[in-house]
Amino acid sequence: MTLLAIDWSGVGIKVLQFILSFSILVVLHELGHFLPARWFKCRVEKFYLFFNPWFSLVKKKIGETEYGLGWIPFGGYVKISGMIDESMDKDQMNQPAQPWEFRSKPAWQRLIIMLGGVTVNVLLALFIFIMIMWTWGDKYVPAANLRYGVYADSLGRKIGMQDGDKIIAVAGKTVERQGTVGSEIIMNEARSITIERNGQRMELAIPTGFISQLSKNRLGGFTYVRYPMIVDSILPSAKYIQGSLQKGDTLIALNNIPIHYSTDLIRDLSFDSLKNKNIPLVVLRNGKDTIRTVMAYDAKGDNGVRYKAMEDILGSRQINYTLIEAIPAGVHKSVQTLTNYIRNLKLLFTSKEVKVQDNLGSVVSIANVFPPIWDWQSFWTLTAIFSILLAFMNVLPIPALDGGHALFTLVEMITGRKPSDKFIEYAQMAGMILLFALMAYALGLDIFRMFK
Repeated sequence: MTLLAIDWSGVGIKVLQFILSFSILVVLHELGHFLPARWFKCRVEKFYLFFNPWFSLVKKKIGETEYGLGWIPFGGYVKISGMIDESMDKDQMNQPAQPWEFRSKPAWQRLIIMLGGVTVNVLLALFIFIMIMWTWGDKYVPAANLRYGVYADSLGRKIGMQDGDKIIAVAGKTVERQGTVGSEIIMNEARSITIERNGQRMELAIPTGFISQLSKNRLGGFTYVRYPMIVDSILPSAKYIQGSLQKGDTLIALNNIPIHYSTDLIRDLSFDSLKNKNIPLVVLRNGKDTIRTVMAYDAKGDNGVRYKAMEDILGSRQINYTLIEAIPAGVHKSVQTLTNYIRNLKLLFTSKEVKVQDNLGSVVSIANVFPPIWDWQSFWTLTAIFSILLAFMNVLPIPALDGGHALFTLVEMITGRKPSDKFIEYAQMAGMILLFALMAYALGLDIFRMFK
């Protein structure tokens, strides 16, 4: 892939969404540490979004605290006096403890300060999911609506699938929602799927190595939903060389290639072959009239024609919630998100097919999850997901994370003995080395995938 082939406008929108979402999460997480620290009379020296080694992009001191914006977008921090943290301020720790310092406070107060960020992230995820359910509800395409079946790509054909098959169940569990089959196969390490072909049901075995490849492909290359391509709208930029199209026309041929379903474009066409060319199209109008036209395609392979979305053709189910009803629905969504994440994380250590190198990603992978167009529902959904995942990762008992500090404090509360500053300092250093190594490894994997 050349640099010219990249849709830079889409990349820019992804990056902007990532920065906004990440900034919200980091600022509120650090605010979860900042507020209880101030309530318990601790001095907070710095409050930063992103890390700022050597210099800051923006900084301003208000009262005792310096607020700033760093230049490395890997997180943020609050520097609390008398606490061994990312700053590794050893000189301060060598001085006698002061009343305003973190280390002078009772263990229960230090524990609250440590867990404040995680608590805020959990509450934020709950709040966002509740608001999403209240504002947009829950909309999905029932699997039973896929009346045209699916297109079997390379992985699908490996297990014996054919175009037009309908996937009924995964490992005996009925598929209810479109778009869940791939993840269900991976999370359940399924060894069979149930399909319907020409009105008859049959079991297809999933061979060893399939889940590994599906995971490596990020669920790609398996199956894609088939539906006819029906014209929904025509942009003013559309340019006709011959004839014209109307809303409701069904595409049946493009560049002399028969088109029955949307997936025929994936199978039979190279979009590069359409760029900067006049391309013939054939449509069916009113279900009986064959209309031929020729349209100009631009440098992106776009002719200005927009087709109906899958849910508009196949039908979708919309569940709306009142504010009261949205509360348990939002809580359920939060719990489901965390449960699925833990199940996936467990597979990295227990599965022979789900590999760390195929699933680990850095900020590049996270940013790439956002859509190339600005969609507020998608933005807030992803922000809520990342918020609850950030809470879970931070509560892990690893030095340098909130969970590591909380663990040391809990040990102190149970045993009555506080770990020495030197021990915590070495543990913090080891934890930071581990985290930075993991981040570097994840970034390296992303860079390798991009070049590959």
